[in-house]
Parts: sequence; C-alpha cells; structure tokens
Amino acid sequence: MDVLILGGTQWLGRALAADAIARGHRVTCLARGEAGATAPGAELIVADRDAPGTAAYATVTGRHWDAVVDLTRQPGHARRAAAALAADAAHVTFISSCSVYARHDEPGADESAELLPGLDADESTPETYGEAKVACEAAWRDAAPERLLVVRPGLIGGPGDPSDRAGYWVARAARDRAPMLVPDIPGSAVQVIDVRDLVRFVLDAIEQRLVGTFNAVGDRTTFADWLAMSRVVGGHGGELVAASPDRLAALEVAEWAGPDSLPLWIADPTWNAFLDRSNAAAVREGLEVRSTRDLLVDALAWEREAGLDRARRAGLGADRERELVSALRA
Repeated sequence: MDVLILGGTQWLGRALAADAIARGHRVTCLARGEAGATAPGAELIVADRDAPGTAAYATVTGRHWDAVVDLTRQPGHARRAAAALAADAAHVTFISSCSVYARHDEPGADESAELLPGLDADESTPETYGEAKVACEAAWRDAAPERLLVVRPGLIGGPGDPSDRAGYWVARAARDRAPMLVPDIPGSAVQVIDVRDLVRFVLDAIEQRLVGTFNAVGDRTTFADWLAMSRVVGGHGGELVAASPDRLAALEVAEWAGPDSLPLWIADPTWNAFLDRSNAAAVREGLEVRSTRDLLVDALAWEREAGLDRARRAGLGADRERELVSALRA
C-alpha cells in the first residue's frame, strides 16, 4: 500500500512508519522534520501544517493514497488536512485519545461514553487536549465518514516511551535497593498498552480497511499488581514506604507525570477510572496485548539503555526520594 502519515517523526508515528515499511508498504511522512528522524525507508516531505489553507499538502494532493494516518492534536491541522486529502484517501485513520471522554469515573466504559465538546479553536493547549482531539475526530468524520478508523489509545508504554511514565516503576525497582516510596493506592486501576501492540492493531486494521471507533487500551490490572511485577522484573527486594495521597500532596509530590511525580497515581476521585476503560471492541477486531511482565521486561531493557539514573520527565530521582522517605519517617 501507499501510506501517508501526517507526522511520523515522533515515537508513535515513527513506530507506525517502521512497522508499515517492515510489512512491505511504501510510507511517506509529511512533517516539519524537527521532532526527530523518520523511520529508515520512509520518504519525508517537509511541510508546515500551520500554513494557512491547504498549502502544506500541495505536494501530496492529487495522488491516490491507500491509507492516510493523522496523529495531530491541533484541530486546525486536522481540518485543513481533511479538506485537502479526504478525496484522495481510500482509508483514513485518526489516532485520537481516551482523553476525549467527558467522564473518567465509570469503570469499564466503552466507546459510547459521552465526549467532551469539540474545541472551536484551531490550536489547543495542554488543558484543552481532550476537546482538541474531539474536534480532530469530527473534522475527519465529516470529510470521510465511511472510510474512517478512529483509534483512542490510553496510556502507551514500552520501549522508547518519551513520557517516562509507564516505565518508571520497573526502572525504579532496578535502580537501587533503597526504600521505595509508593502511593498507598493498591486497588487503583492501571491500564497500559505497549506501543508495539498498538501499532500492530492499527496496521492490521488499516490493511483490513476497518472503520469505526475503538479504545486501544491494555488489559486492566491494579497498581498493587503493576508494582509487584515491576519489583520482580527489576529485582527490588527492599522496603516499600507507602504514603497516603494527602501526605504526598503535602510533601509536594506531583501525581501522574512531570518532575518529582509518582506516575500512575491520580488523586482526583473523578478520574479513578481514567486507566480503566473497555477494550472489548478492539479485542473483537484483533487487538492482542502482551502480558504485564513481557511489557515491563522490554521496557526495562530500554530504560537501562537510556540510563536508570538519568533526569526523567516523570518520576522521582534518587536524592529526592531519599528526602521524602526521611520526611515521612520524621
């Protein structure tokens, strides 16, 4: 197939391009080319999707594309791309997000759950990410309603994760045997999909011309089980120091992501099911997810290559963790 990926130079887009090439498809990536390199074998067409109108797509319009894949979070990008390319595409895939849903407190909710209102603006902010993805979905749905696949991933993990979230606990377990600070949330839901499983599902679906909307999320587990397997894989037999969410907040430990954070912890009870959505529809269409152990083994191999002591985008450094443990014991 001739596959056009709008993006393709960052983690998920590059993985999609690489796997598509490995399957024998011809891949063209349209991007500014500033976020990273394209996968070997992919053709890069340099274009700025912020350009007005459909100018950014001038070199790829008028060609037949067996598949167009868009990963943007900017509604203006999606609207202009849909206007320029929908007529040339036999099949369109939009990579959305489970952040599109209006509520995150309904365990096991499926694709029929209520969505946020779509963002009217062309550019999003971190605070309007979910609304922006809704608007992007709508733009492609309006342009190619009978040829559109919408994939809504949840938290993506596995080798190469640039967010440092899903790999934090296994990397922490492997880093040293010092007491490990953990949030006291053993029963909280955890749901991670390995990037390779996500890519395989998307490309299988494209090859089968699958249409519809699917939550591409991992199987549900609990924080206690995720932590236990992380410790087994990472080899941590030391002490666990559990702290309540209120105590952690008082110590200015951030939740979910970012510096000085404890990933996979979300304190707000209205978000208790953010990592607990149904993947049944995707599983019926062929989604296969690897075990937690297998995901963590490969994630740890990549974490070791990246450096267990590196400055992380999410998680606690060793010095900060020791300070917090001492404060909790004082």
